[in-house]
Amino acid sequence: MRRINLPFLLLAILALLAGLWAGLVRLPWPLPPLRPTLPMAHGPLMVGGFLGTLIGLERAVGLSALGHGRRWTYAAPALAGLGGLLLLAGVPGWPGPLAITLGSAVLLAAMLSIVRFQPLLHTWVMALGSLAWLIGNVLWLAGRSIPEVVLWWAGFLVLTIVGERLELSRMLRLSRARVGAFLAAVALFLAGLALTVFAYSMGVRVASLGMAALAAWLLAFDMARRTVRKSGLTRFIAASLLAGYFWLGVAGLLGLRFGGETAGLHYDAFLHSIFVGFVFSMILAHAPIILPAVTGLPLVFHRAFYVPLALLQASLALRIIGDLLALVTVRRWGGLLNEVAILLFLAMLLLAVRNGRKGET
Repeated sequence: MRRINLPFLLLAILALLAGLWAGLVRLPWPLPPLRPTLPMAHGPLMVGGFLGTLIGLERAVGLSALGHGRRWTYAAPALAGLGGLLLLAGVPGWPGPLAITLGSAVLLAAMLSIVRFQPLLHTWVMALGSLAWLIGNVLWLAGRSIPEVVLWWAGFLVLTIVGERLELSRMLRLSRARVGAFLAAVALFLAGLALTVFAYSMGVRVASLGMAALAAWLLAFDMARRTVRKSGLTRFIAASLLAGYFWLGVAGLLGLRFGGETAGLHYDAFLHSIFVGFVFSMILAHAPIILPAVTGLPLVFHRAFYVPLALLQASLALRIIGDLLALVTVRRWGGLLNEVAILLFLAMLLLAVRNGRKGET
């Protein structure tokens, strides 16, 4: 089964590389667009082609481990990866969006299967995240613009991540008041998403308030506050998580201030605080655990992992400052260094896997 997983990982990495290239073209850096449609496919490639494939694969691996009869869940990463390929190839119209939408539908079905086996709060929250992705994709397929649906895509990632963190926080035996505060923040975020369909500006602001509340909850109650005092990989994961929670809070504040905008520098700062600051910090945190689980390849952690983590945070701060102060050169370099940090981390993961296979320490 782990050999079967490798093609899906390659599809995800291909979508990531194409999305990063498109991002550089959009900044803009003087690079060839490869395809005329590639720059506009930056967001769908990163969310649907890369993260959709990756999360779909993770869920498929988890469900397949429970027993036979669940290999259908691999249709989620297959369809999301196919959609990414169609976008990369520049196929016009509905084929790419349709493939990604179908992939999100399969992922939702997989999450509901998990809920059936584990009807717990955290699995319901992650299922709501998959539902948010499906709704956003349906709206996109129906002709809504990317700015009108991108917050639904963000909802997919935010709810999936906070659901996973809630699962781990159960070891802390959260009080009813703390669980109630978490539910209130999730409800506020979901209400904002729903409002964007009818009253975009108000919806973004309500959802942003929900994100700020979730960030505050995670910073206050997530177990990363304790594990950051440990050492090795555990400390690196905690540092990445805490950095991500900070950026989720920044995104919430930016959304409250600039929530009605659908283009421009403020819009760029809002989205990249979520997708680069929060989501990619979470990827850095979880990749050293998920990659061995998906591939079966051992991985050796090294303190050098902190280099791309630090570079990601510093370069994003540079980009956000450039956005807020209209310093075009500053934001361009910040965006470029964002991508350098991501690629450096990817290279270090491959090196860590190689060292693991050699049995190095």
